[in-house]
Amino acid sequence: MRTSIATVCLSGTLEEKMHAAAAAGFDGIEVFEQDLVVSPSSPEEIRELAAQLGLSLDLYQPFRDADAVGPELFAANLRRAEAKFQLMNRLGTDTMLVCSNVGTAEIDDDEVVAGQLRELGELAARYGVRLAYEALAWGRFVDDFEHAQRIVDLADHPSVGTCLDSFHILSRAWDPAPIEGIAAEKIFFVQLADAPLLSMDVLSWSRHHRVFPGEGDFDMVGFMTHLVRAGYDGPVSLEIFNDAFRQADVNRTAVDGLRSLRWLEDQTRRALDGEPVRDTLGLQALPAVEEPAGYDFVEIRTGRLGETTRLLHQLGFALGGHHQSKENVQLWVQGPVRIVVNDDVPDGSPTEIAALGFEVADPDAAIDRATRLAALPVPRSQGPGEQVLRGVFAPDGTEVFFCGRPADGVPAWLGEFGADEESHDAALVTGVDHINMAQPWQHYDEAVLFYTSVLALAAQPSQDVPGPSGLVRSQVMRSASGAVRMPLNVAPAAAEQGSFVGAAYPEHVALYCTDVFAAARRARRRGLDFLPVPQNYYEDLDARFDLDDEFVASLQELNLLYDRDADGEFLHFYTGTLGTVFFEVVERRGGYAGFGAPNAPVRLAAQYRRSQAEHRARTEA
Repeated sequence: MRTSIATVCLSGTLEEKMHAAAAAGFDGIEVFEQDLVVSPSSPEEIRELAAQLGLSLDLYQPFRDADAVGPELFAANLRRAEAKFQLMNRLGTDTMLVCSNVGTAEIDDDEVVAGQLRELGELAARYGVRLAYEALAWGRFVDDFEHAQRIVDLADHPSVGTCLDSFHILSRAWDPAPIEGIAAEKIFFVQLADAPLLSMDVLSWSRHHRVFPGEGDFDMVGFMTHLVRAGYDGPVSLEIFNDAFRQADVNRTAVDGLRSLRWLEDQTRRALDGEPVRDTLGLQALPAVEEPAGYDFVEIRTGRLGETTRLLHQLGFALGGHHQSKENVQLWVQGPVRIVVNDDVPDGSPTEIAALGFEVADPDAAIDRATRLAALPVPRSQGPGEQVLRGVFAPDGTEVFFCGRPADGVPAWLGEFGADEESHDAALVTGVDHINMAQPWQHYDEAVLFYTSVLALAAQPSQDVPGPSGLVRSQVMRSASGAVRMPLNVAPAAAEQGSFVGAAYPEHVALYCTDVFAAARRARRRGLDFLPVPQNYYEDLDARFDLDDEFVASLQELNLLYDRDADGEFLHFYTGTLGTVFFEVVERRGGYAGFGAPNAPVRLAAQYRRSQAEHRARTEA
């Protein structure tokens, strides 16, 4: 599949955008007019740079407000268009995007519009240029692709075709199935954009909230299947207007964009598998991978070894051994849960989640798929006889490893610590319930796509949780079985600037236990510093659920929180924060599948109060 990206998607200069697109692996680009206008490079120099980088110049855009105007204005539009055609000849691109009129349209007559497009097409043909007519979702008279196609058919000119843009079609909830009825040779260009479902005017939605395929809520795979059935064989291009993308690093945004197209290509091919459809796009499938069966290990990096291992001991973990060749690496175990502690960092460095190991059926296929999706491999050395663990970097820098599932359930790498899998019978903690990862706002959508495409996790509907520093956006990435659950949180801007904790926004590991009361009592005996829960919470809890007084008193005694829905109950407690990490211990009763969302504001407020107190103490000292 030929891939392309509009330069408007990326930050930087036109030249920087071109280098980033080429480095990411795109076949071509759309040149956004403003990027060229503000560039000191001549059209000939841009053409030469594209040739050096191996990029095709697939589209010049946009040409606005050309149609549905009176004779005098249309004559001016023809003069303007001819100047652009001459420019395109210098640039070396032969297709121009013509948008349906938004600002100057005054004639609501398809015959008139078709006649004007025909005349524009006749002029374009003299310069070897084609016109791709696009229905903007907010066009004054033409705002849907079927209407635009009827006008193209009326124009009946070989240089006039249509541009199909997924945002303009799906944002208006138009059925994309009629794409299959468009003659393939009249589909001159295709632009793709996904988006979250928002309730707002479509123009603002388009200008600020588009995302790459797989990062929003549109059925992009369905859109693509209609395109393939139509027989389209041209470039598939990204046109994304997004405030975060245009501020983010140009190279990583380009990589994210190509990853989205490779994922979409794979998903489309699989969706069409078995259909007698001629694949004119040349869709390539990625190596198939199953969703992970669970967490193999969690690695924590810390320059505060003593307080970190003390906390693990308080939660019931025991030292499983020291690594045979990496003297700064320890293993802590409880039942089937394995936490690797790495203190190969300067003393005092904050504690953080460094790596996650996922149990997968075929690690080789998983790493192959991940690297084809432009994920960077993690460099890792191993000594003689040590297991080869292969992984890639997630967008936030976390290392993601793909670990096999041995038949006996005992990972071979445990031997490197001199450890064997212990009996699980007496363990209170019996699994990793979920891992909550904090994401920088500008890379949140990238993280959603990464875990969707690389690990085959599905994104659940997002929700906002209020906290002292602002709303925290949370979206759960989940395997179908529920064995892997990863809420991704976007920290409020104030928290990222340090006003929340004086450091990075915290993330946490949630441990599943069979008896949260017993786990809390054991932790208290061992001196755990619980995150305190205010009296007001328990009074509100009693009002909400009409709980037994003794039960509420037991919760309050141990700083436990509680939630309930129609399927079951959820009980949990939090530790204090070490660096950027804290732990949660949870017990699920019945079929409760949530995460105690009503209790999140309590946790956020308590963490905020504690962090502010610690900050004041450091300042006064």
